[in-house]
Amino acid sequence: MSGKVPRPSAVGRRVGTSGILDRQHRLPTAGLLLLVTLVAFEAMAVGTAMPTAVAELDGLAWYGWPFSAYLVASVVGMVVGGDLGDRRGPRAALVGGVAVFAAGLLGAGVASDMAVFVAARAVQGFGGGLIAVALYVVAGQAYAAELRPRLFGAISAAWVLPALVGPLVAGLLTTHASWRWVFLGLLPLAALSLLLVRPALRGLGPAGRAPGARRGGRAVWASLAGLGIGVLQLAGQRLDRPALLVAVPGLLALAAGLRRLLPAGVVRARPGLPAVIGARGLLAGAFFGMDVLLPLSLTQLHGYGPTAAGIPLTAGAVGWALASQLQGRHPGIPRARLLRAGFVLLAVGVAGTAAIAVPGIGGWPAYLTWAVAGLGMGLGMPSVGVLLLEQSPEHRRGADSAAFQIADVTASALCVGLVGVLVGAATAGLLPLAAAVAGSAAVLASLAAVGAAVSPRTAVPAAAAADRAARTTLAAS
Repeated sequence: MSGKVPRPSAVGRRVGTSGILDRQHRLPTAGLLLLVTLVAFEAMAVGTAMPTAVAELDGLAWYGWPFSAYLVASVVGMVVGGDLGDRRGPRAALVGGVAVFAAGLLGAGVASDMAVFVAARAVQGFGGGLIAVALYVVAGQAYAAELRPRLFGAISAAWVLPALVGPLVAGLLTTHASWRWVFLGLLPLAALSLLLVRPALRGLGPAGRAPGARRGGRAVWASLAGLGIGVLQLAGQRLDRPALLVAVPGLLALAAGLRRLLPAGVVRARPGLPAVIGARGLLAGAFFGMDVLLPLSLTQLHGYGPTAAGIPLTAGAVGWALASQLQGRHPGIPRARLLRAGFVLLAVGVAGTAAIAVPGIGGWPAYLTWAVAGLGMGLGMPSVGVLLLEQSPEHRRGADSAAFQIADVTASALCVGLVGVLVGAATAGLLPLAAAVAGSAAVLASLAAVGAAVSPRTAVPAAAAADRAARTTLAAS
């Protein structure tokens, strides 16, 4: 133990706090939500601007690299942000993350060739990873436990506006101004979000370090895992022998890195924190794997235009926001129970969406079924966030938050990669596209069903709950 006494948080530790938008929390909540909106808008909008950007930079052959560079660097940023948050508190990670993310936005916006553009995307990814982890550390220190369901509900809802307007705004900017403004236009938001959240960060310090805590070399393992994800993502775009040869070492690198970055027992869903982290991965993988496939399916199988094919995604985002707000109003419901309900709704939504692959039915079921999947995510995502903070000790909350985000990114990348392989097989004439859609939905719905089965293991173990109650009583006395 370092011997240092953790400084009490300036926000959220008082009994009887009224809400996340009261006088005490108003500014930090606005800053956190603006940061989430910033990262979410970039994530939603960049895909719209990317074709024009790579064409102008003569980098069509590099099309996948800007996405992979962001993903790989974000994994490293998550680990560095987690370690930094545990050693120095969330202020350094959050302020540094926003600064690095803004530098990446600026670099991408002024890039004159593809190499600079890819490097700027990597800088963005590193900053985004720092921000993603720091948000959870801030939530754990600055908000009382009874406020966290509402906070995570608001954070989930903060993704909805970018999901609704991000692609549209990016398309208008790209068409009528320049794709560069998709990046440069976010710089004022980055500055404003930092200005709002900084007052709350002044009272948040490091929690100290547990006996025997060792963090050396984690960035190296994160780099290895990120490289593995990037290799698998790029290899999944092709179905030839070289791609398969590259995918094998990529998978080995990913497995080696994750073994050092995730708590033991995540794959087996060991009760407690490992099950919580595994549940985050199952939620993300099942939802986003189908989310990327849905517009392509409606376009190719049923001839929908871009607008009609995008409406189910909007329905999913709205369902996610509604359920997030609903769960935030009922903080007394056990989180593990809500998580299980979320997984059930997600499994039903994904499985129901497979109906669009049945000849003669058409694509209309997706307008309903993807809203159901969104409801499941709105219940599930905030719940796993609350469970993480309940079960992660303060001295390693940064590292656990990093593992939480890495499970999300890894599962999403693997499931999207699987979908890409099946779609590639259909493109190559190895199977019908309808079969690829149905097969993808079956696998992803099965993952959600596994999540529903293991959800009870995410509850706070009885021994840990008793220990926490004893420590709370001791502190009060």
